[in-house]
Amino acid sequence: MIENLRSSFLAATLVAMPAIAVAVEEAPMTVTGATTVTVDESLELFDQGVAFVDVRKPSDFEAGRVAGAINLDLNDGFSQESLLEVAGLQDPVVIYCNGAACLRSSKAIAQAVSWGYETVYYMRDGYPVWDIAGFPVE
Repeated sequence: MIENLRSSFLAATLVAMPAIAVAVEEAPMTVTGATTVTVDESLELFDQGVAFVDVRKPSDFEAGRVAGAINLDLNDGFSQESLLEVAGLQDPVVIYCNGAACLRSSKAIAQAVSWGYETVYYMRDGYPVWDIAGFPVE
């Protein structure tokens, strides 16, 4: 089901894009020290009460987010201190951004791991696929 959602989202995105060749760097599939999770696996973590951190810019966050997520904009607000206010070093945490074309979550996760976070989940598909799946949003 999620694979079909990804394909539909990609197709809709491509149709909406102008016919200009643009090189887009894709987010890595994995980040050393973290566990990459699908949106379905992320929903299980959500149901367990794991903290979700959205590292997108505030305007993206305000337009829609995983229900209960905390916004720590990677470029203005994401720090060791701010992350510690959300989750301790041994606490699980899910970090996400805008999906495969967004590098913010992979960068934030690399930082969190370097700060000693032990249970970091990388929701690579990000908010767009979470929303398309019909999972809880605000």
